[in-house]
Amino acid sequence: MSTAVEAMWTLEPGVELIVSGAAWRIQSCLPHLGRVTLIDDEGESWKTSVSELIHRPDCRPSTRTRTDLPAADRGRQPKAMDDLEPVERTVVMLRLEHLREVETGYRSGDPLVALPHEPRTQYDPDTTTLTQRRLAKVQELRRAAAEAPTQAKTNGLHRVSLRTLVRWDTGRVKCGPVGVADDRWLRKATGHQVSPELREALYAVYAEAQHRSKLTMREKERLVHQYIREVFGSTDAKSADAHHVKLPSYDTLRAIWKEWFGSNGARQRYARSAAKAKGYATGRHVVVHRPGQVVALDTTVLPVKVLEHVFGDPVSVYLTLALDVYTRSIVAFRLSLVSDTSMDVAMVLRDMMMPLPMRPDWGEDMEWAYPGVPGTVVADFAGHEVAGLPFFAPETVTTDHGSVYRNHHLVEVQRVIKANIKPSRVLRPTDKWSVERTFGAIQSLVFGILPGYQGIDTADRGVDPEADACLTVTEMEHLIATWVVKIWQNRRFGSYAPSWDPSGAHSPNSLFAAAMAQGGFALRIPSAELYYQLLPRHKIMIHGKRGVKIKNLWYDGDALDPYRGELSRRGGRHKNRYIIHRDPRDPCFVFFQDPRTHDWHTLRWTGLPQEGEMPAFSDARVREAMRELRKRGLAPKAETELLPVLLELIGGNVPVDRWPTQLSKKQRTEHAREVAQAAAAAADRPADAIKNESPARTVAVPPVRAGAEDGKVVPLRPKERAQQVHDAVNGERQRRREAAVPDELLPPPDLSERLRASSLLALPEDDFDVDDTITAGEAEEEASQ
Repeated sequence: MSTAVEAMWTLEPGVELIVSGAAWRIQSCLPHLGRVTLIDDEGESWKTSVSELIHRPDCRPSTRTRTDLPAADRGRQPKAMDDLEPVERTVVMLRLEHLREVETGYRSGDPLVALPHEPRTQYDPDTTTLTQRRLAKVQELRRAAAEAPTQAKTNGLHRVSLRTLVRWDTGRVKCGPVGVADDRWLRKATGHQVSPELREALYAVYAEAQHRSKLTMREKERLVHQYIREVFGSTDAKSADAHHVKLPSYDTLRAIWKEWFGSNGARQRYARSAAKAKGYATGRHVVVHRPGQVVALDTTVLPVKVLEHVFGDPVSVYLTLALDVYTRSIVAFRLSLVSDTSMDVAMVLRDMMMPLPMRPDWGEDMEWAYPGVPGTVVADFAGHEVAGLPFFAPETVTTDHGSVYRNHHLVEVQRVIKANIKPSRVLRPTDKWSVERTFGAIQSLVFGILPGYQGIDTADRGVDPEADACLTVTEMEHLIATWVVKIWQNRRFGSYAPSWDPSGAHSPNSLFAAAMAQGGFALRIPSAELYYQLLPRHKIMIHGKRGVKIKNLWYDGDALDPYRGELSRRGGRHKNRYIIHRDPRDPCFVFFQDPRTHDWHTLRWTGLPQEGEMPAFSDARVREAMRELRKRGLAPKAETELLPVLLELIGGNVPVDRWPTQLSKKQRTEHAREVAQAAAAAADRPADAIKNESPARTVAVPPVRAGAEDGKVVPLRPKERAQQVHDAVNGERQRRREAAVPDELLPPPDLSERLRASSLLALPEDDFDVDDTITAGEAEEEASQ
């Protein structure tokens, strides 16, 4: 029946048709010629034939102008019993009982479940017609309305006529029980009727509220009244004389504001940023369907106290985590004693592109076992045995809005690795929720059961977490790496299964293996030169004698000899300058790429002692040294003036003999951080970059990403740290003395020889040689000369 109704089209002027998803309204129809003229919303006309419209599969009548549909279904989805309130459904069932009695003579509609008095005489279908039964029902309902008018009005039966019963019966046959319902119960939800003046006032106040401090809804209501009064000439708070602008009540205005602009619960700072982000929103949803497409990166404070390597004090470290959004694999992580910098982020991006080496205590179950690429092939490319952890070149890296991710260095890094580093949208937790959930999962699965755990709140903290700390930074790093490879990568997903198999059992490893089977795997391992390319770049000139100067420090090496006093051939903004790469974590070395051979060379700091141990320092320590020199009125022209001040600051800015008792915990933590940064920089450098380093500078701190040292690191006592500075100062002073007097000095003569040489009574030696004798004439000649 519904098919027959849909086949009957009404081609009258004003009827709307939907053609290919666009609305067209019939402007004119000539049935004797079979021609139809349609017009769209923009005024463009389209002349076609009736036959073409009928046979187009993408053409249908619009429900907004169809007269054969109920009013409650025009322009909307069909109505149903679920749309009615409980009281309205009760009324509908009562009307159905009256219609069934009119049609069959039984309230239930079935003679098998008839009541004792059914069928009644006036409703007996054997003796009466349908019209007679309908008239009898009208008389019955009118008598009931006279006896109980309130109940009849509540049920909508106080004004029932013959036409009403016919209409109800037609609606029941066409739409079922809901066809008996009153269309006024399901009227179109048009919202609030807002005049153009009020609309303009609301948007003006909304723009003003974004600029000002946070306003309450009462204050916004007063601003709306003020705008209407001043712009449209209103003299009354409720109406305007010029345009008769009627303002709604406070409750209505509050409902309109919430419907248009949302609630008023956000902080003003975040509301402004969300409004700004909404202006750039595209409305498109990104579906992540392959590994490396989106990698979430974030840093948090490790909730477990650990022991640093230098003095063995309990400290807090920072955990930087890189999570692949598709497979939920932890592809890289780092622990650092200082807050992450752009250099740390660059090294994490480098780590996720390189395979993770196997460690000595790891078993065969943790080796590379993904199907498609044998582990031996990966080991041959990498040069070592590879653990079972995915590695790839990221396409998009999602971060937060920290300054560490928004600088020129990271812009250069993303150019080198050919990735997009994009901050997450403001007030859009869905952009980076995966890595936040991972932090919470690691905390509940691992960190919560370790000694030294601080809890999630100070009220839940233990008696003394610092005293409970027993794991060093190296041991904590090794524990996390083992847990990631052995447990996290094989952990079954709960509600984060892939869209193509939501009910299946999957883990990060199984998803990565499935992705390899579907799209393959690009075995691309970056070379050692990637480390140099990710370092910050400095554009400088090469001095003829002293080398290059970077951050107030001079660096020199044999690799600069062919280019001393020679301009670079680079053009552009930094023309005639050379590029020097520098690791901010260890200012003792910089790196220079030969323009002709493209080989990388290590340049040493000219103030670095050749022999003896040089304590680690950072950029912050160099800046502190320069401030101290300016305070003292010094203008260092050579490294010999800069190094003593630097060593004094490294030693705690106190005399060396008193340093073990005067060094505070804060100072010890700062020195431990510098040692850890220098160790991380040394671990990241390729093997050929450290061949010129002194063996005495090797720090006993295992690398964070690649391979840990065997055994435990013995903490350094403050006295031993003071001895390091003492030896460095003495060695530097000795080098300066030797440089000042390059020739070897003769020992002074004895006292007797000095007295004999200056005495007037000393007799000449008697043992003259024949060759030494002279004649009297020769003596006179010498005397005359």
